[in-house]
Amino acid sequence: MEFVDREKERARLESLLHGENPAFVVVRGRRRIGKSTLIKKVLSEGDIFYESDKTDGANQRVLLSAVASYRFPGLDAVTYPSWESLLVAINYRAEGRFTLCLDEFPYLVRVSPELPSVIQKLIDAGTLRYNIILCGSSQAMMYDLLHDESSPLYGRGGADFKLGPIRIKFLQEALKLNAQDTIEEYAVWGGIPRYWVLRETDESLRASIMNHVLSSHGILYEEPLRLFADDIKDVVKTATIMSVVGSGVNRLKEIASRLQEPSTNLSRPIAKLVDMGYLYREIPFGESERNAKKSLYRLADPFLSFHSRFAAPNRSFIELERDAPVVAMLESQMPAHISLWWEKICRDAISGNILDGVTYGLASRWWGSVILEDGKPHEVELDVVAESIDHEYLLVGECKWTTSENARLLTARLTKIAPKLPFAKGKQIIYKLFLKNLPDEPIGNHLLPQDVIDLY
Repeated sequence: MEFVDREKERARLESLLHGENPAFVVVRGRRRIGKSTLIKKVLSEGDIFYESDKTDGANQRVLLSAVASYRFPGLDAVTYPSWESLLVAINYRAEGRFTLCLDEFPYLVRVSPELPSVIQKLIDAGTLRYNIILCGSSQAMMYDLLHDESSPLYGRGGADFKLGPIRIKFLQEALKLNAQDTIEEYAVWGGIPRYWVLRETDESLRASIMNHVLSSHGILYEEPLRLFADDIKDVVKTATIMSVVGSGVNRLKEIASRLQEPSTNLSRPIAKLVDMGYLYREIPFGESERNAKKSLYRLADPFLSFHSRFAAPNRSFIELERDAPVVAMLESQMPAHISLWWEKICRDAISGNILDGVTYGLASRWWGSVILEDGKPHEVELDVVAESIDHEYLLVGECKWTTSENARLLTARLTKIAPKLPFAKGKQIIYKLFLKNLPDEPIGNHLLPQDVIDLY
C-alpha cells in the first residue's frame, strides 16, 4: 500500500530534523497507527533506527551498539556499562548531524528507568550533536515524558507529535475504492493504516474480516487486549467497559449497573479511555458539557466497535471454528453497524467545514422532546445538527444507509421538527439528507457518499 496522508506531520518532522540545532522529538499514538512508518519516511541512510524489545537494559545496549556500528564501525567492539556511556560514545563519534530513533521506547524505560534522566543530561549539557526521536505506543507514558512536571524531560522543548487516525478519503485513495465501498470498509477498519495493509491482502471485505478478525488464528482477533495492555493495568475492567458500551449500554449509571460498581468508581477509567481515543462522550446539540444526565458514552473507533459487536459475542463459535452463526450475524447486523458509522462520518464531515458557502461549527446528534402541531410532546432524534459560525444558520440532517429513500418524505419530517427545536428560534434552517443512493424524486438537498468524503 502506498504511503498516504501525514504530509503535514512529515514536513514538520523533516523541518525539525534539518533545523539549526539538534532536535528532540516525541512521536506517540496507539499501536498500528503508523508512527514507525512516518519516522522511516524522514530518516536517511546514515540515521540510526533501533526498535526496542523486552529484554534487559544490558542486552539492549549491545543490540543498539550493533545497529549503530553500521554508521560508526567498531562502536560495538566495546561493552557499555550504562546508557550514558553508550549515548555519549555515539555523540563523540558524530561528525555531522544525524538522527537516532529509539522505537518502542516504553520497553526501554521499563527495564532502564534511568534512561529519561540520561537523555535529559545530554540535552542540558548543550553538546548533543544528533537528533533524538523517542517513539512508543504507550500513550500515557509518552505523553508524560514531555507534559508531566515530574518527568526529567519536562520543559526540554521537545516537539510532540500525536498521531491520530487517517482521514477516510485516504482509505479510498489507498485501496482504490468507490465511495460506497469506502464507507463500508471504514466502518470496519477505521483510520488505522496497518489494518488497511492487512485488508489489501484479501479479495473482499468479507474474506478479510473472516481471516483477520473473526478467526481464532486472525492477527486482529485479540487486538483490543493488545491495545489496552499498552497503557492500562486493569485490562479486564477496561475490556469489560468497552464491551458493555459496545453492546449498546451508553449511560454511566447503566454501565455501572452492568459492572455492579458505583458510578464514581468508573469516572477515572472512563476518562482515561476518552483521553486515549477509545471512547467519546456524546451530548445532545446545544446542551452544556456539564449536563451529565443526558450524556452518553460511545466507542470512538470503528474497528473496536466492529470487534465488540461481532467478535466478542461470537467468541465461543469462533474458537470452535463454527462459521455459520458468525456469518449469519454478520449478514443480519452489518447494515446497522455501517449505518451507525455513516452518521458519525457525516457529522465529522460537516464539523468546521464549509457547505454551500456557510461555515459550520461542530455537528452533533440531538435527542429530546418537542411539542409538535398536535400540541403533544414527542421524543425525537436528529442525526446531524450544526450551527453556522455566524449563528445565522442551523443545519438539520437525516442520515440513511438504505437502498432507496423518498427525499420529500424525509425532508417533510425534518421541516415539522426543526422549527420546534429549543435552539432554532431566529435561525435560517437548512435541511440536508445524507443518503447511500440517489433518492426517489431528488429535491436538491441530498449528499451522497462521494459528496461526504470530498468534504474531508
